[in-house]
Amino acid sequence: MSTRIWIDADACPKVIKDAVYKFCVRFKVPVTLVANAYMNIPLDPLINFIKVDSGSDVADMYIVDNLDPNDIIITADIPLASEVINKGALAINPRGELYDEDNISERLSMRDFMKDLRDGGLVTGGPDTFGQKDKINFTNSLNKLLAKKGYR
Repeated sequence: MSTRIWIDADACPKVIKDAVYKFCVRFKVPVTLVANAYMNIPLDPLINFIKVDSGSDVADMYIVDNLDPNDIIITADIPLASEVINKGALAINPRGELYDEDNISERLSMRDFMKDLRDGGLVTGGPDTFGQKDKINFTNSLNKLLAKKGYR
């Protein structure tokens, strides 16, 4: 059973998509980007783009409905990561953090707590700026995941 990398592409940083394209070429792993807006992708038979309708969670549900348990999904969306884990696949965020059965409940709780604080006006702003360290963490994590799946 081969692995496919899925990218929840609407909010994924370009630098991460570019890094995944390099993994795709190097390891011959198919990549599918899913988004509700068109985007340019490299012309490579292993790289596929799916445009879904606009709407809340439409791209997420497309990924969940079409993934295979052997797949790797790249997303910063914690509810999507939870669905991915429930289906037996792997989820990693663009900062290189692996979501798994041990941490997803805590992440969902923290997400909901922070949303409540933001909705109440107690917290403003979002995550730290995405930087070079995040890209390095991501590429290292994805490389380890692919190595565990037998890609060298």
